[in-house]
Amino acid sequence: MQHQKQLFDIPEDITYLNIASQSPAFKSIYEAGLEGLKQKNRPYDIRVSDYFEPVIELKKLFAELIDANDFNRIATMPSVSYGMATVANNIVLKEHDEILIIDEQFPSNVYSWQKLAKKYHAKIKTVSAPNTETNRVKLWNEAILNAINSNTAVIAMGNIHWSNGSLFDLKTISNKAKQHAALLIIDGSQSVGALPFSVKDIKPDALICAGYKWLFGPYGCAYGYFGEYFDNGNPIEENWSNRLDSENFAGLTNYQREYKPLANRYSVGESGNFIYVKMQIEALNQVLEWTPKRIQGYCKDISAEAVKELKNLGCIIEDDHYRTHHLFGIKLPKELNLDALKKDLFSKNIFVSFRGNYIRISCHLFNTAEDFKPLVACIASHL
Repeated sequence: MQHQKQLFDIPEDITYLNIASQSPAFKSIYEAGLEGLKQKNRPYDIRVSDYFEPVIELKKLFAELIDANDFNRIATMPSVSYGMATVANNIVLKEHDEILIIDEQFPSNVYSWQKLAKKYHAKIKTVSAPNTETNRVKLWNEAILNAINSNTAVIAMGNIHWSNGSLFDLKTISNKAKQHAALLIIDGSQSVGALPFSVKDIKPDALICAGYKWLFGPYGCAYGYFGEYFDNGNPIEENWSNRLDSENFAGLTNYQREYKPLANRYSVGESGNFIYVKMQIEALNQVLEWTPKRIQGYCKDISAEAVKELKNLGCIIEDDHYRTHHLFGIKLPKELNLDALKKDLFSKNIFVSFRGNYIRISCHLFNTAEDFKPLVACIASHL
C-alpha cells in the first residue's frame, strides 16, 4: 500500500507520530465540515430527513467497520465517558462482585467502574503487567485469564493498552468471561479503525470507541455497540429523536412510550449534528476503503527499520507478536535525560507522546519510513 500524504495538509517540516492523541483531518473531511456549516447557514433548506437519514448512514458505516449485522446496535455519542456511563447505568451487581480492569487503563474506562463498585459494595480488581521484559505481554494475558473467576461480573478493558500498544487476547478472554457469565466491555478507542476488529469474533457485550483518533472524526464524537444484554436498558438521557415515530414532527407531543429498536435509545441528544455527522461519514468511508488490515500492514512496514535501530540503541520495544504496529511504546534507557529529550523533540517539530519512561509512537498512512529517521537520530544523540 502507498502512503496517503497527498490527502492531508501536514507541512514537510512536521513529523507527526501522535495520531493516538488527535488525528489530523484529511482534506475531504474538512470540505464535509464546510458543507455542514453551509447547511447551518441556510436553515430554511433543512429537511426533516436531514436529522435522521445521515445518522442511519453513519451507524451503518460503523457497523460495517466492526462487522456488526444490525446498525440498530450502534449508538452515536459525544465521548467514551458517556458510553461507559451508559453501560454502567445498566449493570446491577451483587456485594463482593468483581470488576476486572487493566493497570493504568485510560481514566474514561475506570471512573465509571469505581462509581459502580462503590454503589454496590463490589470490588475493583486490577491486573498489572508483570515486572519483566521477557514475555511480558504473554504473561500479562495469562494473568488476566487467571484473574477471571466465579466472582467476576464485569471485565472492562481495551483491545490494546493505550500507552504502549500491548495486544490483549480478547477472543480467549471473551470465552472465559462467558464461562463465568461475566460482561465484557471493550474500549476500542486506540484500535478500531487501525486494527481489524469483529464483534462476531470477539462477542463483546459492549464496545465503546472514541471517534477523533483512528476514525478521523471531530473532537467530541464517539460510537457505541451494544449487545443483547442492553437491548431493553435505560439511557442516561431521554432524547426525543430516540423514540418511535420521532420523524413525525407534527406529532411530537403525542408522547411515545417506546424507543426505537435496540441501541438507538442510547444515542446522545442532537446526534443529527449536521457538521459532525458529515465529517464522520466522510471519515469512515475513507477508513473502510483503506481497511484496518492494510493500515496495520503499512504501519508495520514503515516502522520496522526504526524499531530495529532503536533496539540496537538499548531501547526496549515489545515483540511484534504481542503489540500493534500503528501504536507502540519505546521504553528508553534509564541514563537518558528525559526532559532534555522532550525539549529537543519539540524544537525539531517531532510530535510524540510521553507516558512515564515510555515514548508512545502512533503512525498512519500520512507517515513514511522517513518520518522515523529524525526521531531515531534525536534519541541516539541523547545516548
